[in-house]
Amino acid sequence: MSRTVYLDNNATTMIAPEVVAAMQPYLTDFYGNPSSMHSFGGGVRRQVDQARASVAALFNATPEEIIFTAGGSEGDNQAILGTLELLPSNKRHFITTRVEHPAVREVGHYLRDQRGYRLTELPVDSDGALDLEQLERSIAEDTGLISVMWANNETGVIFPIEKIAAIAKARGVLFHTDAVQVAGKLPIDLKKIPVDLLSMSGHKIHAPKGIGALYVREGTKINPLIHGGHQENGKRAGTENVPGIIGLGRAAELALDGMSEESGRVRALRDRLEKGLLASCTDSRVNGRNRLHNTLNVSFEFIEGESILLMLDEYGICASSGSACASGSLEPSYVLRALGIPFTAVHGSIRFSLSRYTTDEDIDAVLERMPGIVDRLREISPFVQKEA
Repeated sequence: MSRTVYLDNNATTMIAPEVVAAMQPYLTDFYGNPSSMHSFGGGVRRQVDQARASVAALFNATPEEIIFTAGGSEGDNQAILGTLELLPSNKRHFITTRVEHPAVREVGHYLRDQRGYRLTELPVDSDGALDLEQLERSIAEDTGLISVMWANNETGVIFPIEKIAAIAKARGVLFHTDAVQVAGKLPIDLKKIPVDLLSMSGHKIHAPKGIGALYVREGTKINPLIHGGHQENGKRAGTENVPGIIGLGRAAELALDGMSEESGRVRALRDRLEKGLLASCTDSRVNGRNRLHNTLNVSFEFIEGESILLMLDEYGICASSGSACASGSLEPSYVLRALGIPFTAVHGSIRFSLSRYTTDEDIDAVLERMPGIVDRLREISPFVQKEA
């Protein structure tokens, strides 16, 4: 196969040609510092402001509520650390879930282990859903912040953020959501949903890596994570990544314009892939319900996901494993373990994530190759022999 079939868009996306075109002048001709007093920098400042307005429009927010960051991890860190440290000393309880991205999960562990905070990590059920009554019971007098992702990056499971935000507001607790996988894919109206803080990343919506945004509702107090100059209204120091910001603004415009049409087309492709894999590969199962339209996480029993990925790669097909590889040792996905996926399936999990550039031919290529790959791996699997 001469071309690459890219189905790993929850990891990163291709930069849209329109985004590249928008960024190009700011890599060459318009290189002024937007904080400069001269008109050369002032012209750049106006374009940065326009990009901020475009990002704000994606969430029906105001430009003043948008801080540009280096990506989702920075936004998550600043949202959590920057607000908790400004709360009264008796507000040292942080609530999150067991399936958060490490950018939230590890911050929670840091707060508990290094700063003495009380941490509650809520479980999910076998569908990947939260128990909202359990969430309400977890809120106490010392609860300062709740952080729940809008959709999970591995399974695509969507959480009821509107209900969770309403619960937090009713109890007087700040609420943050990691919307990295949802921004640009689903409509978000922060005029109607009482989210206090929301983080997103550019490279998930066809903008470049190294740029993102943090929404901070007007009136919410937050400290900077990076100290120095007075950029971003004193909330994020450092000379602005102007080409990245321009690219993010253009990507936000494209996402907003094509969201409805794109979601329907991508969902149809995802559903065809799901139906085809379940029909052609025995002992396979889909992980999670109520999922993002672009995400399919499938477990193929009795075989290793990494082996599947390597064989797919030989055909030029890019996907992602449900397992993480760290320091040379393979660890099963903590997200899938939280769903209670059986051992024989959790190791054989593959995530296919689609984008606006995914084609029918891409789906055909996976459906053509996967049954043979699964059959070959099961022929050498000790788990299959044990079952027999």
